[in-house]
Amino acid sequence: MTRSFHHFGCEDQMLAGTLDHGQLKTGLLIISGGNEIRSGAHAGMAKLAQRIAAKGYPVFRYDRRGIGDSSGANRGFRETQNDIQSAVEHFGDTNPHIKKMIAFGNCDAASALALFGSAFSIDGFILANPWVIESSEPTSQLPGAPPPSAIRSRYWERLKNPRSIIDLLTGKIDLGKLAKGLKQASKKQGNNDLTVQIGHRLARLEKPCHILLASRDTTARAFLAAWNGKAFASTRTMRHITTASLDSASHSFADEPAKLWLENQILEILDNA
Repeated sequence: MTRSFHHFGCEDQMLAGTLDHGQLKTGLLIISGGNEIRSGAHAGMAKLAQRIAAKGYPVFRYDRRGIGDSSGANRGFRETQNDIQSAVEHFGDTNPHIKKMIAFGNCDAASALALFGSAFSIDGFILANPWVIESSEPTSQLPGAPPPSAIRSRYWERLKNPRSIIDLLTGKIDLGKLAKGLKQASKKQGNNDLTVQIGHRLARLEKPCHILLASRDTTARAFLAAWNGKAFASTRTMRHITTASLDSASHSFADEPAKLWLENQILEILDNA
């Protein structure tokens, strides 16, 4: 197994990519999310690519414009359709033995795949913890304010823990912050434009789409609230879309159990592609 470094064009800019070589005919395209470079949080995507390639699957990662080693301006995930298209083409051109390509993205990269996936020559999609919070752009430093549904879920988890009751009675919990959180949690959550768009676009993908969620992650909780709402009512019943969840709060699947679960999920999807 070897790793090589690539540069390829996207409009008038140059993108940087990394290929972990494999001999099998199904390839994995990793799209980094949350304004993170292609190695991912805690180098997680680089390590994931190495482990997947060790099983024989070629894996290509890249930095979108304005991120990491790529030139240009970072305009956010809503403006990445051309970046993804360029990566798809380069991956295919440099690996002509590939017959099928599966794309994987976490956070806003998952949302970008949902929004633009039907335009690409991609045979399947893996969307982890898709970003559906309209009010802010996700970054590796600042995840943005969670919606009321995610706050309610988090408070419910805490209330089920007897330790939280003890902390409340002994003054270890800030009552001012608690009141502010409860006020935010009590607000109604409607369907924002991003949620509606993702709901419509997922329905149009037509290719197999696997949604993977770390069930205690704030971003995943926000997605689940939207998924169970009106915006995804028709999409939930579509046979080309499946969901799987892990009891974890790790947004980037950083701990060992989460890493292993994500790797196994991806390998199973690649094996059956």
